[in-house]
Order: sequence, then structure tokens, then C-alpha cells
Amino acid sequence: MIRKFLIGIAALCFAQAALAADVMKMAVTTSFHNSGLAEVLLPEIMKDLDLEVQLLVVGTGQALKLGRAGDVDAILVHSKAAEEVFVAEGFGTHRREIMYNDFVFIGPSADPAAIAGADSAAASLQKIATAQAPFVSRGDDSGTHKKELSLWVAAGLEPAAFGDWYKAVGAGMGAALNTASGMNAYILSDRASWLNFGNKGDLALLYSGDPVLFNQYAYLPVNPALHSHVKTDLAQKLEDWLVSDRAKELIDSYQINGETLFVFNAKPE
Repeated sequence: MIRKFLIGIAALCFAQAALAADVMKMAVTTSFHNSGLAEVLLPEIMKDLDLEVQLLVVGTGQALKLGRAGDVDAILVHSKAAEEVFVAEGFGTHRREIMYNDFVFIGPSADPAAIAGADSAAASLQKIATAQAPFVSRGDDSGTHKKELSLWVAAGLEPAAFGDWYKAVGAGMGAALNTASGMNAYILSDRASWLNFGNKGDLALLYSGDPVLFNQYAYLPVNPALHSHVKTDLAQKLEDWLVSDRAKELIDSYQINGETLFVFNAKPE
């Protein structure tokens, strides 16, 4: 009886050891998470690398703060200027571009500000401001929020001077889209989050295509020289996978309703 018990315990321990995987933490943007791509990639990463990647889903600004504090091993974000500062200040070892999509303007299907006929992203915002049509801003220092603010500047406008029609909600992409749907308001979104968003209501994609709406995602490992506990070997292992042909196949083939959400553009080192 005791011998059977010990054999059972040994078998259980062996099974648990066999199931054990390496674990690392990565901060990612809400737009990446809301796209649904993580649900495609993470199981394949586990299968190919025996690596569990635990995601901390936040805006780009918060992801960079987590990296600066050494609370994650790597980050995947989409605000190039902020990423370059992160690396220049020594918090990240390097910046590696992985994939891109684009930002789009979403709004009421009736399009009261008539942005569908605009000839640029700046013109779209000028039309919204002139009409004082309800506009929802992420307001959370995310990559999308940073892009939105830069577009207002390019349009010669300052959100701080706007009236009640401009609503900064301090929320992730999915929550901000929900707010816009409830208010029937305009909003800047990444295309992937919009396509994967289920509560569209009367909203529609009204404007896209301006080159300034290009949306690059990059991978930044946290610098072990500042945080010796970070799992640099696992971060490198994940990076090698993210720039591989296997990742390219999965990223390029990910679609919703026949529309591609991301384009792989990682370059060999």
C-alpha cells in the first residue's frame, strides 16, 4: 500500500515537472490584446518554446513604466518616439520592430462632421472640431492616445481648449470604443481593435489611409544591467520566435471577416 502511494506521488511529481514551463512577463498594449492576436500567438509560443508568456495589458505609457521599474521582462508597444527614449535612457536593451497595422477614424454612420470625404487625418479632426461633434479620447497616455494628440497638433488644434464635446475617458481601447458606441461619438482606434470589437452599435469606419496613421508595434527587452532579475534569456528566446517565419505565418494569416489585422515586418539582425 505504501509502495503504491509512493509510486503515485512520484508519478504526480514527474507529471508536474513535465508540465512545468518557463515563465516570463511581458507588458502589452490594450490595442494588441483587444485585437485577439494574443489568443493566437500565446498557445503557439507555449507549444514551440515551452514558454508561458504572462501578459500585463496596459497602455503604452504604463507599459514603459513597468519596464523602467523592472516589473516585466519585455514590452510590446506602439509609440516609436517613446520607445526610442526608453532605449536611449538605458531601460531597454534595444527596439525590434515586429508588425504593423494602421489607425482609423471611427464615428457615427451618419457622419455628422463629414469626415469620410476628408483628404487627410488632420482635415478629419478639423471637421470634427468645427462641428463640435462628440469625440472620445483614450486619455490614458497609451500609444493610441499619443498618436491622437500628435494628430491634433498637426491639425493646428489644442484639446485642452475644447468644450464638453471632447471626452477623455482614461481607459483602454476596448472600453473607449464602448464609450464611443454608447455616445455615438467619433474616436481614433487601431484597425485591429475595431475589427475585433463586438459592440459597434451605429459606429462605422469612416476615414483611413493617410500615411501618418501608420501604426508600428515593436518589442523591447528590459535591460538586465538595471534590473538583474529580469529573464533576459527568455526575453531573447521570445524575440527569436517573434521574428521567425513561424510568427510571420501566424501574424499575416490572422484575419477577422476576411480582413487582415496585422502585417509582419520584422527584419533580420
